[in-house]
Order: sequence, then C-alpha cells, then structure tokens
Amino acid sequence: MPGLTTSPSFPTDVPTHSLVVVDYRLLEAGDHDEIAKLWHAATHLGFWYMRNHGVEWEVDAMFDLGAETLALPLSEKMKYEQGDNGDSFGYKARGTIATDLHGTRDTVEFLNIAQDDALAWPHAVHRTYPYTVNSHMEHVVTPFVRKSMAVNNTLLAIFERLLGLTKGALAVLHATDAASGSEARVVKTPPNQSSAGIGAHTDFGTLTFLHNRLGGLQVLPPGSQEWQYVKPLPGHAICNIGDALAIFSGGILRSNLHRLMPPPGHQSRYERYSVAFFTRPKNAVVLRPLVEKSRTIADAVAKNPRDEFNSGTTAAEWTSRRIRKLRLRNRKGPETWYEAKGTEHQTMLIGAGAITTAA
Repeated sequence: MPGLTTSPSFPTDVPTHSLVVVDYRLLEAGDHDEIAKLWHAATHLGFWYMRNHGVEWEVDAMFDLGAETLALPLSEKMKYEQGDNGDSFGYKARGTIATDLHGTRDTVEFLNIAQDDALAWPHAVHRTYPYTVNSHMEHVVTPFVRKSMAVNNTLLAIFERLLGLTKGALAVLHATDAASGSEARVVKTPPNQSSAGIGAHTDFGTLTFLHNRLGGLQVLPPGSQEWQYVKPLPGHAICNIGDALAIFSGGILRSNLHRLMPPPGHQSRYERYSVAFFTRPKNAVVLRPLVEKSRTIADAVAKNPRDEFNSGTTAAEWTSRRIRKLRLRNRKGPETWYEAKGTEHQTMLIGAGAITTAA
C-alpha cells in the first residue's frame, strides 16, 4: 500500500460500528437472504461492507495512481484545482473547505476524475488531468470506473424492485447518454493530524463505493450522539446510500451522516489514502421522490413528508451548491455551513449539538 510496507493494526479500544457484510456474487445470483441483508442495511444505517465485488485489482492500481499523483509538486497539482464555483472535478488542495460551522479548515487533498472523461478518453468532456492520471487512464482509471459502475448498477436494479419501481426506473436517471457528476476519487490524509479531514456530511449523489486501508471513516448511527469508526476489512468495499437515492426513495433508503477523522491509534502515524467511486444522477435530473412511479414510495412520503426532498433542484445544482458553500473563500459565517447541507438538514436543526461538534 502507498507509504507502507505493512498495515498497522486497527485498535480495539475505540468506538467502532459493525457493518453488515454483503456478498456481491450472491446478490448477482439473486440470493434472497443476501438481498434481505442489503435491504436491511440500506434502510437502517445506509452503510454496509461488500465482498467479492471483483474490482480488487483496479482498486489497488487506483491506490498507486493516487499516491503518485498526490505526490506531485503543489504547483503542478494547482493547475487542475477545482476553484470556488462549485465544480467537483479536478484537484482539491488541503485547507480549502470548512469542516464545521466555525470554519475549521480541512486536512485532506484529493483528485476527482469525471466518469464522463474516463469513458470518453482520450477526448475531454469536462476537463484535463495531471499526466500521472492520463498515463494510466486507459488501463487503470477507465476499467475502475466501468467496473464500479457495474457494481452500483446491480445495486440500483435490486433497489428498483424492492421499492416497487418498474425495471429501469432508476437506471434511466443514471444513463450515460448525458453528462453527470459521477466520479472517481483518490484521497490523501497526512500523518499525525488532530482534526477532521472532512466534516460531518451526507454524500451528494446516489451510491458510494469506497475502499480504505486505514481507519478514519466514522458514522453517526441513527439516534446516537456518539461517532463510531468503521474498521476497514481487507478485500471489502464500504458502500453507502447518498442524498439522491434517499430522495428518490422518499426516505426509505437512508443517507446517513459520516465524516473523515484521523486514523485511530498507531495508524495515525501514517499517510492515509482512500479510493472511491460516486454514482450520481444525470445533471438535469430533478431530485424528488418518485411517488408517481411507486405506491411504496408514495406511502412513505405521505407518512413522513420532508421539505428538503422537494427542493426542485437538479442533481447538478444540488452538488454544486453543497461544494460551493463548503469552500472557505465563499464563507460568510456559520450560516454558510448550514447552506451546504443536504438531507441531514432536519437532523442538524433538531440535534445541532451532535453536528456542531463534528470536527
């Protein structure tokens, strides 16, 4: 793994949340028990481990690409910086976004590579990338993106059926016939940090396919005031529901609060890398519950209507707002932090104490 010859053990004396383990091969085979495990995880915490996903080689290659790219001189990386207008693709330098309502600076850097650019390579749809990415686009990035898409599309097909939607109802919202915010990400956290890398948030999009080697990810379980680490398991991805899918489902599927903290115990002495793929709807898709397409969703919305599920914004607007409001150059005060929020907004108003201490 980048920066390490052996992986330091995860400590046993920190609060840890045990996730459900779902077997992807069994999901593909239509195993009823495995699908039931997935559904329980997706509707309760919104997080689960996934094994046998078949993307292991590509994930390892993305870790190496991330280490190589994020080791470039800052002056080179800044040529590809996201900027402050809400753009997601490109490089994000350390200390450029807020991690709490007080404006505490983040401690991570990362690079986002657009799904559209990876699929269209060598043609640029959204932007260009450092040479370290370009040299590995065909044999590393694009295969990672395609396989990650296949995994998440399999999950979407299962959720379609369980939500009472017709076949393809979710898939069409994520088709590749138009631009989307879907992206691959490589993240680097320096060693010996003491504050949040990324503050408390829900993910912007539909599904997240995450790969960690060191700890640092924490979740806030529903009804709890205690942040708990998620222990990385070798060969297992960590998957979670994002805002878009929570909204489409009328809140049946849960987009849960999480954050990135320094690795626990001795792991904090090392650089931490992670690799992720974010599936997001097509840019022009309006985020709203699919009540006219599913009686199940309509009933859920009738029982628990939520204002933030009917913002009338598109997927692109939702993502851009949240990114833009986190950028410190756009900060006006604590209100800007709240303006960056997604489906966790109600939670923050009701239990702000749990969130204001996020970083």
